[in-house]
Amino acid sequence: MIASSLRSSMEIHRTLGFSLFISLSLFHLSIASSFSPIDHYLIDCGSSKPTTVNIDNRRFTGDSSELGSQFLSSTRTISLTDSNPSPSSSPIYHTARVFTRPSKYLFKIRDKGTHLVRLHFHRIDSSNFDLCDSQFHVSANGYVLLNNFTVMNIQKPRIKDFMIWVDSEELIVTFTPSKESKFAFVNAIEVISAPKDLIADVAMLVNSQKTVTINGLMKNSLETVYRVTVGGPKVTPFNDSLWRTWVPDEEFLKSSDGSKSIYFSGRIRYQMGGASREVGPDNVYNSARVISSSNDVIPHLNISWEFPVVGGYKYLVRMHFCDIASVSLGLLKFNVYVNGNSAYENLDLSAITNWALASPFYADFVVDMESSGVLTVSVGPSKMSMPHTIDAILNGVEIMKMNNSMGSLDGLVCVESILKSWPRRNAGAVVPLIAAVCLLVIASFVMHRRWVGVRDSVAWSPLPMHVSEISLKSGIQRSLAKV
Repeated sequence: MIASSLRSSMEIHRTLGFSLFISLSLFHLSIASSFSPIDHYLIDCGSSKPTTVNIDNRRFTGDSSELGSQFLSSTRTISLTDSNPSPSSSPIYHTARVFTRPSKYLFKIRDKGTHLVRLHFHRIDSSNFDLCDSQFHVSANGYVLLNNFTVMNIQKPRIKDFMIWVDSEELIVTFTPSKESKFAFVNAIEVISAPKDLIADVAMLVNSQKTVTINGLMKNSLETVYRVTVGGPKVTPFNDSLWRTWVPDEEFLKSSDGSKSIYFSGRIRYQMGGASREVGPDNVYNSARVISSSNDVIPHLNISWEFPVVGGYKYLVRMHFCDIASVSLGLLKFNVYVNGNSAYENLDLSAITNWALASPFYADFVVDMESSGVLTVSVGPSKMSMPHTIDAILNGVEIMKMNNSMGSLDGLVCVESILKSWPRRNAGAVVPLIAAVCLLVIASFVMHRRWVGVRDSVAWSPLPMHVSEISLKSGIQRSLAKV
């Protein structure tokens, strides 16, 4: 009976047509190696020496050093050092680079494709600048990343995490003060070429009317708004091959009655074609929240998480799954919901992972949030769930904002309008210079007219070319004799 049920499950799965966005070809077990990006720039802004970050032992290059200065293409910038740094804060937050006019960092790109761009912002104590007065825009290769950004009322460091498609030989990150009276700053910048499997080009668009396949996701810019590990503790950059931070899910958990968190101490079985360690680290997949039935009754409940989001954007919702709870294959089947709409029915993890437990994969869904509100993800039992088994599971979730039609991740503004709105600081000196030049031109014109007028008032004709010099002298002498 179980075998028949499993065959039926596999057949249903084939008819769903989700093979375009979920890993199905998991035939070979792979041994994950440490990720070594081709493009890997770590810049400690405002520093003249290298800085090693304690949490993950990464070494940042100071942009005031000989090696680091090659990335900063702008002049007349200001380097700040915290006069009273906190001993517990990362050393990359002890300095900052301040910009009083549009300024750029240029990074040579050898590996075209998706790149991780992380910007670090933190207020520091300085007698010259109060970073609370900063207000600025940040753009990169035609995309607006931040619009009128400020650190006012922000006490802790802010890390803004983006993924940008780069098909040129340079990635240019531009900082533009929003007003002439304001300024921009940054503490550190990371530019890292992403693994090729980090962003899939295909996902499922989910709404109340239908669920359809959409393409072309790779060439969008994305901002990671939430990165959450479900059922487990915080995952730090030290435990993530892409140096990411995953926060616990308790803050976002809406309903968990009848569910429980679990932890798995065994080996996570990464497979070719499935989620890699770069997509999700072991520490995300070895914990989860599950719904389980302890008797013949299947619970009629879902586990739900809520994420406040800004309207006017599409969001890429990535849900991470790894069956670390089932005692046997083919027992776990459940439904997945996004914003209350069905995103996947009768999800059979055994069939998807080529009949392997503890083997991870992820599913990407796109939702259009026309207005600000709450984005909800849920998992729960399906009609094919079985009693005395695990009836739903989720290991992790990521919410990524997609750029709008103007190429912006922060408001209805484009890069061109930001650059055009910047006031020209030299206008005060240029205007008097132009006025002086105009006066000189007018004076020259008047003098020329006067000279022409005097010349035209005297009868004058050109000397005939056939009159000899002797004849001319004789004529002059006769005229004088008559006088």
